[in-house]
Amino acid sequence: MMTEKNISVLFQHDEQVKLRGRCMNKIPESIRKEFALLAAKPENKIDFSDIPATIKEEWQGAVRGKFYRPLKKQLTVRIDADVVEWLKSEGDGYQSRMNCILRRAMLSKIQGE
Repeated sequence: MMTEKNISVLFQHDEQVKLRGRCMNKIPESIRKEFALLAAKPENKIDFSDIPATIKEEWQGAVRGKFYRPLKKQLTVRIDADVVEWLKSEGDGYQSRMNCILRRAMLSKIQGE
């Protein structure tokens, strides 16, 4: 039997999504005012002397989305048995490998369009 506590655990992620952005309310009012003043300033009036400009070469090894962790969605799919066996034969993490293969296929299709 599902109790209210069990149900809340099931939807915990949904609750976290609803709370996104609300943690900003913990910023002290003095800092909020400082941010507002800074946001209102034109860019040419902001002192960037303690943040030197970067050049293209400094971004050579940069990777976009390195720490991006997409939300996972649990579902049931039917995969050919030989494909599953091949994925499992490579060791632990066969579902992650399957996801990686699908992501590569998705990205190559998107980039090919």
